Parts: sequence; structure tokens; C-alpha cells
Amino acid sequence: MSEHLATQTGFKKYYHLMRPHTLTASFVPVLVGTAAAKVFGDIRIDLLIVMLIACLLIQAATNMFNEYFDYKRGLDDHTSVGIGGAIVRNGMTPKSVFNLAVAFYIIAAVLGLYICSQSSWLILLVGIVCMAVGYFYTGGPIPISWTPFGEIFAGLFMGFVIIMITFYIHTGHLSVYPAIMSIPVSINIGMINMANNIRDRVKDKVSGRKTFVILVGKHSAIITMGILYLISFLVILYVTFTQDYGSLFLLIVLLSANLPVKAVRRFFRGDKPLELMPAMKVTGQFNTIFGFLLAIGIYLSAITGI
Repeated sequence: MSEHLATQTGFKKYYHLMRPHTLTASFVPVLVGTAAAKVFGDIRIDLLIVMLIACLLIQAATNMFNEYFDYKRGLDDHTSVGIGGAIVRNGMTPKSVFNLAVAFYIIAAVLGLYICSQSSWLILLVGIVCMAVGYFYTGGPIPISWTPFGEIFAGLFMGFVIIMITFYIHTGHLSVYPAIMSIPVSINIGMINMANNIRDRVKDKVSGRKTFVILVGKHSAIITMGILYLISFLVILYVTFTQDYGSLFLLIVLLSANLPVKAVRRFFRGDKPLELMPAMKVTGQFNTIFGFLLAIGIYLSAITGI
């Protein structure tokens, strides 16, 4: 049996339930938003830490809701890959998974109240919308993940919105700078979702889903992925060489340029879900490394003025 389908017990089953390979989609935007705020002034470490924890909890809860609703709809079984496997392999009941997701949401909401008390209560409304999107991504009568807009919602709310919120709680205002810097981050997060949909396209089609990948086909989806990855780098080059707030430090993201090439090649070569897992792993790694490098580049430009 593949290691991807192994049964987990104890702490490991909860760890895998959170789908840790997806959690970079939550903390990378917080780091980028915080670094962008540093360009405009001081940042608060307490708000950074609380925001990181809240976003990680929301992302983990979203994954749990995904696990719960996909099981209830009969989409997951013991042969499914890329899931936490808490219900179909590790003996957790659907109710316990759902309740744990709700508990994570409640804790995130409490942390959100602290953030609001230190910035603006308007953040509370935005946070509620983000949690609603996380729930309805796989829940509700027409889950977002069943439509061609899953990648857009993931990139928009986990990328752009989180970066803008993070920037705002540190600075007290909004700016076009974090909005532009959120573009590559949003793209890379959306591509994590597209990678999932490429892997699951056969089973998704049978279940009636109408994802972007199903509508355009595997080949066109991978081509789209490659183009969007290229745009991520072009945005950085555009900011570096044409904008007043550009900095040569931003070019540090080019150190990750080999990863999207590797991911695209592996997606073309593989076909079955297990064969595509290495490509998906690289997709997650790229989001993490690109995001870290971007945050470092922005922060260095902020503290050096170069």
C-alpha cells in the first residue's frame, strides 16, 4: 500500500486531517502583508502572531469541512488520495470532524476579536465573509469547489484579502502597493487548487463537478497554470523596474523559478492521482518558497530603503 494511503493513528490522524501541505496558503499572505506594512512604518509582532494563528485555523477548518462534505456526498473512500483520510481510513466519525472544524472557527473568531480591538471592527465583517467562503467552498447546495471558480475564490480570499487585512491592521490604511504584491501570491494559491483539480479530474467529472480543469481539459489546464506562473514573475519584474516602491531585493524570488517548471513538467508526465502527487508537492513547495522569498525581499527593501 502506498504511503499516501497509509492508516494514521493518534496525533498523526489529526495532523493529516489538517492537510499540512496546504497550510502555506494561509501563512504566506500574512508574511507578505506584514512585510508590505513595514515599508510604510512599524509593525506589531503580536498582531503578526495572532493573525498567523487565526489564518492557519481557518485554513485547517476549511480542509476539515472539505473532508466532511466530500465524505457525506460519497466522493471519498479508502482509495482516495490527497485527503486527510480521517473518516475513510483513520476511524474518525463525520460528526467529530465537523465539530473540530467548528471549534477551529470559534477559536479563530476569538483571535479575530483581539485583532479588531487593536485595529478596526470592520475587520470582523471581512473575517466573517472569509469564514463563510471557507465553509461554502465544499458546503451548501452548490459548493464553490464544484464550479469553475474555485481557484479564483481561493486566490482572492486567501491571497488578496488576507494580505490587505494584514497590511491594514499594521498601518491603519490601505494602499495599492500590497494589492499589487498580492497578485503573484493569489495566483500561486489558486494554482494549489488547480493542482488538486487536475489530480481529481476523473472522479470529479463522475460526481458532476464542473471545475475549470474539467471544462477545458487537463492539457489546457496545465498550459493555463504555466502562463499564470509566468505572470507571477512578470508582476515582480514590473514592480522592480517601473514602480517607485520597486526594489532589486524583490528579484530574490527568481531563486524559485525552477519549481513551477518542474511542476508543469510533472503534471504533463503523470496521469493517475498517485502519479500526480509529486507534481502537487512541488506546487505547494513553490507557493511556500516564492512567498517566503517575496516577504524577505519586501522586508529588506523596507529596512534598507533600497
